[in-house]
Amino acid sequence: MRLRRAPLMSLLLALGVSSADARVRLGEVLPAHPWQSAAREVVVVYSHDCGDLGPLWQAVLDSGLPVRAVNAEGVTSPAPGGLSAWQGEAATRFSRDLKVSAYPTVLLVQEGRILNAWEGDFSGTLE
Repeated sequence: MRLRRAPLMSLLLALGVSSADARVRLGEVLPAHPWQSAAREVVVVYSHDCGDLGPLWQAVLDSGLPVRAVNAEGVTSPAPGGLSAWQGEAATRFSRDLKVSAYPTVLLVQEGRILNAWEGDFSGTLE
């Protein structure tokens, strides 16, 4: 099996730019979380009712960046193999503190600050 790595730009193009509806604020510092931050990382905030996130997870994992999975809203939903999802009341509070307006939400974070945010449905294509 060949490991695929999409360049960061491909990930950003796949996700698009922030929608006008997004309430997550670019430049904001991430709320408190249980992981040690990397210089650049991707945070995926999702809930149990997002449907099939397989293509989204694949695009995020192909970025080559550290990926943080945050399963909000109190109903356990697994992250893909190898990722441990942060769950529970604190994960939901993290989502609310971010002011997430739709699940899934994908954040590109640099040095603890939100560089880019995408919220909503994912078509599964990198076009």
